Amino acid sequence: MTRPVLKESVTLVTGASSGIGREIARVLAPEVQTLVLVARREERLNELKGELVEAYPALRVEVIPCDLTQRSAIDQMLNQVESEVGHVDNLVNNAGLGDLCLFHTTSHEKLDWMLRVNINALTYLSHRLIPSMVQRGTGGILNISSCFGFTFMPGFATYAATKMYVTGFTEALRIELRGTGVSVTQSCPGPVGTEFEAVAGNPIGRPVPAWIEMSAERCARISVRAFKKGRALIIPGILMKCVMGITRITPRPILRLVYRFVGHTLRKLEKEKNKA
Repeated sequence: MTRPVLKESVTLVTGASSGIGREIARVLAPEVQTLVLVARREERLNELKGELVEAYPALRVEVIPCDLTQRSAIDQMLNQVESEVGHVDNLVNNAGLGDLCLFHTTSHEKLDWMLRVNINALTYLSHRLIPSMVQRGTGGILNISSCFGFTFMPGFATYAATKMYVTGFTEALRIELRGTGVSVTQSCPGPVGTEFEAVAGNPIGRPVPAWIEMSAERCARISVRAFKKGRALIIPGILMKCVMGITRITPRPILRLVYRFVGHTLRKLEKEKNKA
């Protein structure tokens, strides 16, 4: 089993300004030589950099603000990393966003934004960085997918589709890179306490029950631990492992029947919203 080399490595984390990405950076800080923090919100990245450098004086932290929806911005960011830091040893594709609504009622701009970040950026970053990893015979990719990578649900049509892509892509990529020295892992968490809901929206108006939701810190620690071990896939948390185990063996006709209630509820809420 191939494992990534973290010691004295340059590790790049996308979506590092908040949520799981920020916590992954915190978990990796004592393990690596250089952290490259990438996100749009430079101020938050600099705050995290100050915290990490204070805690780990020997750690080098590079902050590079980048809009991952733009390929030219990704190219510029990677060129800056290469010129100022050197090659990237490990890539954490964490950046992502969701949308909770009926597909036909949301704006295409938001859907396109989601596709660009969740799929295009992850694919392009991997394609740019993996060849040099293969050439060196060492490297690591950690993709943050979702439990929606295995299933579907009304209200998450496009988001679930993007995560199905990440899950399928990562599984195939791991097999393709077997024997090259490059390790590929994916983490598929369930509900995590992040800013996801603020971006995705919450038409139902009820918070995720605390007993279901996992903290971003715990999710990050479990994900990084699996990455270090060279695991193919990890579903953080015993509860979500059980839920997804049942979901994955449930016939789709039954899932469609169960999810009718969710679809009906979302349509009802949309009608009430339009009447208001």
